[in-house]
Amino acid sequence: MNDSKDSGGGTVTELAERQCVPCRGGVPPLAGAEIEKLLAQLEGWQVTGEHHLLKTYRSRDFRESLQFVNQIGELAEAQGHHPDICFGWGKVEVTIWTHKINGLTESDFVLAAKIDKL
Repeated sequence: MNDSKDSGGGTVTELAERQCVPCRGGVPPLAGAEIEKLLAQLEGWQVTGEHHLLKTYRSRDFRESLQFVNQIGELAEAQGHHPDICFGWGKVEVTIWTHKINGLTESDFVLAAKIDKL
């Protein structure tokens, strides 16, 4: 997959080494500067409406897209944190947010970094 590269500072790797922490609700979603600080540690991800993370990966064909989706699925199960995934020939679109609070948590950024490492 054509994906992000570490910007040299190691922050993507550091974020990817953390574990997703299950959200039990009752906490406010991240906003403003908190989001910007974590987003700066990722490459190629977009934040939409301070609500979710979005990234599109490119692939050579349908089979490669499907293999990547399956890798994401295994990772998501292991982390207990599940993104929305839309895929087809040549692309995989990943959308992440924490459903329990209807917004973003640090775990969303951790999962994004882990997906980039795949």
